[in-house]
Amino acid sequence: MIPFLNLKEINLAHKEELTQAFERVLNSGYFIMGPELEAFEREFAEYCGTKHCIGVANGLDALVLILEAYKHLGRLKNGDEVLVPANTYIASILAISLAGLKPVLVEPNIKTFNIDPSEVKKHLNKNVRAIMAVHLYGQLADMTSLQEIAQEHGLLIFEDSAQSHGAILNGRRCGNLSDASGFSFYPGKNLGALGDAGAVTTNHDELASVIKTLRNYGSQEKYVNRYKGVNSRLDELQAALLRPKLRHLDTETEARRRIAEKYLKEIKNPRIHLPECPDREAHAWHLFVVLADDRAGLQSFLKERGVGTLIHYPIPPHKQEAYKEFAHLNLPITEKIHREVLSIPIYPTMAEKDVSQVIDALNSF
Repeated sequence: MIPFLNLKEINLAHKEELTQAFERVLNSGYFIMGPELEAFEREFAEYCGTKHCIGVANGLDALVLILEAYKHLGRLKNGDEVLVPANTYIASILAISLAGLKPVLVEPNIKTFNIDPSEVKKHLNKNVRAIMAVHLYGQLADMTSLQEIAQEHGLLIFEDSAQSHGAILNGRRCGNLSDASGFSFYPGKNLGALGDAGAVTTNHDELASVIKTLRNYGSQEKYVNRYKGVNSRLDELQAALLRPKLRHLDTETEARRRIAEKYLKEIKNPRIHLPECPDREAHAWHLFVVLADDRAGLQSFLKERGVGTLIHYPIPPHKQEAYKEFAHLNLPITEKIHREVLSIPIYPTMAEKDVSQVIDALNSF
């Protein structure tokens, strides 16, 4: 059976470096807010091309802390509206709700699965104060168009970069294409920790200072609390484990791109609709997602032929019980995507024969 994702194999490729990182933390005696965190923040900021990286506990917290920090800075207030793609993973929308803001669900472009700038324009009004662009499945949203909209209307713009580590637009990496970006380092991400982890990147000094304070109980000086903060710190061990993996990220991204290009070239089945990728560097291929009218039949067929798959994501956010207030929304493109998407295997250690087996199975459906 070809697994959908082989995390064990991916991490064991870095076993020696990961073991050294673990031993370094164990021997140091620092476990929270120490030199490994400082080093990773510096290295990841340099990688993204931003002035600041602030390590936090997970990707959801990263997004929430960005929004909360802008509230403290007076750029957002409770009840303000934030435009967000309707087909994203629910975490993007939860972050907006948890920060006391109102998510406004916007239809995506079905060819790229990302928020459609033409649909964004339809939702603009005096209550909209920000756009959250989600680089879904690893492909960068149309940040050029979204930046133009944001600048014209005086809006903040954020990136949910949980799936797009290393993707590049016009020479700039994700995380450096907006006012601030939230990253997840969940183990299955392209840059994955061995547990939960996340970060915020930004070029804004004041924003970075507020987020650093909020993540640590609202304190920068021990026992002196400026804000009603939270405990959301990227711990020393996860920071140490991420550092060697960051050094291999570009190589692993290239491996993903080669697999994706083979899929795009050799999958010829007219019953399967392939994703579009107009800009090679702008896609990190966290996932390779196809559309199929008979998704259930395709998934069953692939399983019989030894190919693992997953569905990202079976239920759209506006049909979740958690957001029943959105159940009335008419979002046909989003619903079609959630009804038809199927993710096939793509990971950097995937053998060439396994890639060919996946292609053969898809073509014979």
